[in-house]
Amino acid sequence: MVGCDIWRGLYKSEFSKELCEYNAKLEEIENVRFEEGNAVNLPFEDESFDAATSNYVYHNIAGQNKQKFLLETFRVLKKGGVFVIHDLMSKSRYGDMNKFMEKLKKDGYEDVQLIDTTKGLFMSHKESLLLGLSGSALLIGRK
Repeated sequence: MVGCDIWRGLYKSEFSKELCEYNAKLEEIENVRFEEGNAVNLPFEDESFDAATSNYVYHNIAGQNKQKFLLETFRVLKKGGVFVIHDLMSKSRYGDMNKFMEKLKKDGYEDVQLIDTTKGLFMSHKESLLLGLSGSALLIGRK
């Protein structure tokens, strides 16, 4: 497993590569490494990974096209690799995700689904509003 983050700016005081390494050591996880990188331009070769995940990350990166982030994430997946991206995928943040999913399917991606996580899967619609998590969804599929 590879954890990747920029580890600077607003979150640097709370999160760091060293803290991630320390936590992995505490949990006795040995098959992990952490690398500095940016979601806009990941520091990995094409088709490097069997799976890619992200949990509530991309919506925090202001001023960028979120669908481009997703394509950059998928670039590093091997053919047959799976992705599970959980984020606030409202139309105002991500654009038309239905069109994006259709594009992925036309490009050969399989089992592509967008699952609304505010209808009882992780939280209720009311909870999502109270927590500021409107648009919370999982984008899943296979390259």
